Amino acid sequence: MDNSWVVDNLQKAFSTWNDRMEELWGLLTQSPETFKDGAIWNAMVGINGTLQAIGYGLLVLFFAINLFRSAASFRDFQRPEYALRQLIQFVLAKTAITYGLEFLTKIFAICNGIVASAAGSIGGVEGASITMPDEIINAINDVSFWHSIPLWLITLMGTIFITILAFIMILTVYGRFFKLYMYAALSPIALSSFVGSSTSFIGKSFLKSYIGVCMEGAVIVLACIIFTAFASSGAPPIAEDVSVVTQVWTYLAETVFNLLILVGLTKTADRIVKEMFGV
Repeated sequence: MDNSWVVDNLQKAFSTWNDRMEELWGLLTQSPETFKDGAIWNAMVGINGTLQAIGYGLLVLFFAINLFRSAASFRDFQRPEYALRQLIQFVLAKTAITYGLEFLTKIFAICNGIVASAAGSIGGVEGASITMPDEIINAINDVSFWHSIPLWLITLMGTIFITILAFIMILTVYGRFFKLYMYAALSPIALSSFVGSSTSFIGKSFLKSYIGVCMEGAVIVLACIIFTAFASSGAPPIAEDVSVVTQVWTYLAETVFNLLILVGLTKTADRIVKEMFGV
């Protein structure tokens, strides 16, 4: 009996996964400036320019707070070295607000270079593609109608799991991309805190967190490399001395397990980066 519905159902699920993998690869190797032809980036640049005025206001406020907190007495204001140090901090913080967006893009470019180098080591996502083995397809097509009913249930569950995992993975990568836009838009507010030693922890935390988001791409690429090693090692072994239902169940269980490894590493990329680099 030709159980093409069962085979087609699984192949559509695998095709959905492969499409999401290609989309993931494109997002990881793309810069925020070129994503969607730069439309979102241009909007964030506009917001950044608007928030620079607020950043300059906070700069003056933080400067005044730091000035009076760090001075032990009014005589400190008469010391040239004290005034020079405060002036240098003010100028550096103002420069950070004015050119902060360019600075953030340079950081992203460095981190994305690491991502590109790791991605280039496997050449693409072809090795991570999932295809059904011919043995499974032939075994399913040879099953009688009554014996194919359990296969419908198994493949339906497998299809649902694979589709859900594919969209969870791509949503996680999209979430990282959108976080980069948020950092770019709100950077003037955080960078204004560098004007004073009592408020600079805000800017330091902002930059550390931003670097962590950029480095998530490297962790996700490494997770793809691990998954590719699983996928390229061949299909899960299929025992021919068991029923077709057991063969399909075993194949789907091991395939979904491998997908869970990749999705789990992708979902926890931020925590992995934090544990590795402390950012």
